Amino acid sequence: MANSSLVTSWVEPVFYPGKSSGTSSSLLWRRSVLNTTIVTVTMSLRVRNYILIVVFLFGLVLLLQKLPIGENWKYHIVSALVQRQLSNLSRSHQVFQHKGAFHCPHLGQPQSPKEELEERNLLDLIAWPKPPSGSEALDLSQTSDPLHSHFTIVPAKNWSVGDQLEVQVQLRDFKGRPKRYGGDLLLARLHSPKDRAGVAGQVLDHKNGLYSARFPLLWQGSAQVVIMMVHSSEAVAVLQRLRETLPHRVFFVSLFRRGLSSETTSCDTCLPSDQGPLCNYTDLHSGEPWYCFKPKNLSCDTRINHARAGYLQNIITERESLLFQSGVNIKVPIRATTTNTITVMPSIKESSSQKTDPVKLGASGYYYQDSWRPFNGLTMRRFDRASITRCLTNKLIYMYGDSTIRQWYEYIVGVIPEMKQFDLHTPKKAGPLMAVDRTHNIVLKYRCHGPPIIYTAIMANELRYIANELDGMIGGPNTVVALSVWAHFGPFPVEVYLRRLRHIRKAVVRLLNRAPETVIVIRTANPRALDRDVSLNHSDWFALQLDVMLRAMFKGLNVMLVDAWQMCVAHHQPHDVHPPGVIVKNMVDMMLSYVCRDRSQKITF
Repeated sequence: MANSSLVTSWVEPVFYPGKSSGTSSSLLWRRSVLNTTIVTVTMSLRVRNYILIVVFLFGLVLLLQKLPIGENWKYHIVSALVQRQLSNLSRSHQVFQHKGAFHCPHLGQPQSPKEELEERNLLDLIAWPKPPSGSEALDLSQTSDPLHSHFTIVPAKNWSVGDQLEVQVQLRDFKGRPKRYGGDLLLARLHSPKDRAGVAGQVLDHKNGLYSARFPLLWQGSAQVVIMMVHSSEAVAVLQRLRETLPHRVFFVSLFRRGLSSETTSCDTCLPSDQGPLCNYTDLHSGEPWYCFKPKNLSCDTRINHARAGYLQNIITERESLLFQSGVNIKVPIRATTTNTITVMPSIKESSSQKTDPVKLGASGYYYQDSWRPFNGLTMRRFDRASITRCLTNKLIYMYGDSTIRQWYEYIVGVIPEMKQFDLHTPKKAGPLMAVDRTHNIVLKYRCHGPPIIYTAIMANELRYIANELDGMIGGPNTVVALSVWAHFGPFPVEVYLRRLRHIRKAVVRLLNRAPETVIVIRTANPRALDRDVSLNHSDWFALQLDVMLRAMFKGLNVMLVDAWQMCVAHHQPHDVHPPGVIVKNMVDMMLSYVCRDRSQKITF
């Protein structure tokens, strides 16, 4: 406006007495020219503004086109704001991480005497043999080496279906010397590529460098033994130390925002209160603790999201890092001394009463022709598109947990043609997700569990705890609940996982009390591909420990376990946190076989 006033005063003609009319005409002519110039300038400014607006809109369109389809733009903008502030937070994490190990159990709900006893029993159940004192100073040559180790099939006159196969394993170090103590993590499988058959073996640690692997013989023909060393005992000892002394190896953050002001602060199940005021987000219903450092200039109720910021680095020594080498001492097969193959004959009827019970050997089922055959009494069915639709007609299916249960959701959505997904404008990984088949009245939902959750950023108002979701559920014979909670708890103390399972278990019991016909299925943990960095936070050893606790805590309840661990160990496909389609199909088929079973079947829980 100031510039406009200057122009107006400059072009205004001034008339003086006594001047001729020619002078007046000249002034009028100059005013006309100047006014035309002003109009031209004004129009040029307007055109320039229009051009700037068009350019801005064009750039915005290009930006939106680059965002993943089906995900709301707000998640990406919030994520970008978080990433901009993470470098400083990583340094602050390094500071308080080394001030002591803490998970603040006193901040959760107090335990009853019964719960304290259960915790002690569970900790005893997952107790792992430790190397002798002084082994932490060993160099690599004195640790377990799968290439120098070997296994031997215990000979027998012959093997028949129903018999037991035993294998003896001798662990040796890198100089070929026999190990004198146990604690190595081994996996065993008996399989037949021709028949696409396989069963997981039971491994016994004799704590002197010798191990036994036992297998039930369940099909006839040629079968091969595979023994794999996942980690040496020395590597497991490092993982134990990390869990006990560095329980906060994952960085979590939340973005706080009000108007144009934003801050990002660190969050966790527990934070040191002497480093600043805290925002307490402990769940009022379940008591699950969660805290963030309070922003300096914003209130706690301005929290926008939850996100993983990274992992603590440089947490092991150079010598310890040699224990975690892909292709050297992580998931490397152990060779057979002579042969790894046997031939299994048909079952001998006369000796059928002496046959081995596969359940006593720890087997929950086996594959034949790539189809899982469980030992829990469930009649396993093979489901195609039509039969899945018939089974789930008029059903509400709720899936809660990590991405391993989201695989089930994606499988069902991909198989049923009429199943249409609703665009809820939420991240694909975290959800919530929903799909509906209106023709057959099927509703399928997925939602991730509450923090700690280690993948994509999640809006704070979308965070839910499974126990609360179950408590808000009506339930009934047409309600199916599928749970999987394990993959994000590896880097944390087992007490954190125990507390979460305990809250979920209580909610499951309450749901079954008010709606006993509700179908509840729980998916167990499974092994995954490993390298050094993955091993330090998400090793199969961590997963196995959690898996043992989960099975013990839900034993005896009216819920069915889908044994993902053995379904992955028994299969020939490489291990993956997200198992391949053939295994996922068998898992979903098992769930559907339970959902649509003959209720007169006696199922072992």
